[in-house]
Amino acid sequence: MAKKIIVAGLGHGGIAAAAILAESGYDVTVYEKQSEGTLGYDWTDIFAPKALKIAEMDMPDEDKFEYKEDMTFVAPNGAKLRQHVPEDELEIKMERKDIYDHFIKNAVDKGVKIVYDCEVQKPIMLGNRVVGIRTAKGDFFADLIIDSCGMNSPVRRNLPKSLMIEKEITRQQKITIFRAFYNKASDVEVEDKFKVLLLPEGLQGISWIASEDKYTDVLIGRFEDFDMDEVNRHLEYLRPTNPRLGTEIVRGGQFVEIPVRHPLSVMVADGYAAIGDSAFMTVPLIGSGIANSLKAARILAETIINDDAQAFSVESLWKYQVLFYKHLGTGLAPLECVKNLMFRFVPEDLDYCFETGILTDRNVTMTANFGSFFDTFDILDIPDLLNKAKQSCADPVLLGKMLGAGNRITAVTAACLAIPRKWDRKLVEIWAKAYTKIF
Repeated sequence: MAKKIIVAGLGHGGIAAAAILAESGYDVTVYEKQSEGTLGYDWTDIFAPKALKIAEMDMPDEDKFEYKEDMTFVAPNGAKLRQHVPEDELEIKMERKDIYDHFIKNAVDKGVKIVYDCEVQKPIMLGNRVVGIRTAKGDFFADLIIDSCGMNSPVRRNLPKSLMIEKEITRQQKITIFRAFYNKASDVEVEDKFKVLLLPEGLQGISWIASEDKYTDVLIGRFEDFDMDEVNRHLEYLRPTNPRLGTEIVRGGQFVEIPVRHPLSVMVADGYAAIGDSAFMTVPLIGSGIANSLKAARILAETIINDDAQAFSVESLWKYQVLFYKHLGTGLAPLECVKNLMFRFVPEDLDYCFETGILTDRNVTMTANFGSFFDTFDILDIPDLLNKAKQSCADPVLLGKMLGAGNRITAVTAACLAIPRKWDRKLVEIWAKAYTKIF
């Protein structure tokens, strides 16, 4: 009899792993609280298409996507840096709903069963083993539970403390975004079609303004809660330099929280594995997580398939986490140190970095395919940034901030590389505490 696997939630990584496993003969069911056909916000999303191949998915139909414009990054004083993404690294832009439709069709075609309108409430435990999920429609049991319920997963947050899996997320580790498509107020030509404003108005966060043919795409991101009154106030600040930005919301208009932190220090247990936002697999600088979730799906599926005992114990599933850190986590975790450095910047710090060449076009050419801090040294070369800072920085406070970030990056990189290769509870506990303490 085929081993039974439950995927809790229709996250991108969970549905991708489900498809690979179902095609390999496992009995896979996904339980999702939303209704069929309602998944996805009313906006577009950006991701690296290379990840589809890794997750054994075809490219979507050509009429369902377009390639993303290079971004222009703007400092508080108006200084600019522009991406120059190589052709073979171009990201695609798709409607969020179409992304889900593509992923779900792929999974269903390969034998995955999906139960909609079924909210997952908590895990069901037998001792220290996760054996099922409690839902609004009853209890369901399986040999393995894959947690794909997102940043605030009710599965992860209700696991017993003995499993050593972090439950909560701090305010600084998530960004609240408001995104909406506004009517086009004029046909004036726009030099920078996709602008990202860093520390706009001196506030901790970002805003972007993407001038499309039919509308203007606006995103406002803050490390604090805000409301529509603040959105409208900020839009008035943006309009004088963005004459195409209208006043009427055509699409979107939602507030959403996105994790921007290091991956979980422990993401597996007996009968349990977390993936995607449930395990915090986003890029800490830009909040994108689709590509990383798809890559993790392949790693998790292969770990499960190659488990000779098919017991799905923490010992066998630990290989998934080790491989994730080898290929992705060791690259992602140091970026939280960079994010925290930016969090400590005042507008004058960022202006200085733009004007003196500490930051260049090359340094902002980061895409949603970012997976390794080391493989992309040409993109974000921290030793180079620190060297330039030492040579050109007349501000000892700013230099101290950058050197401190450099030390933390060194420490977290060393910690990631030191992850225990085999599960040993005592060693893993020591490692997880040391890794988490750096942040």
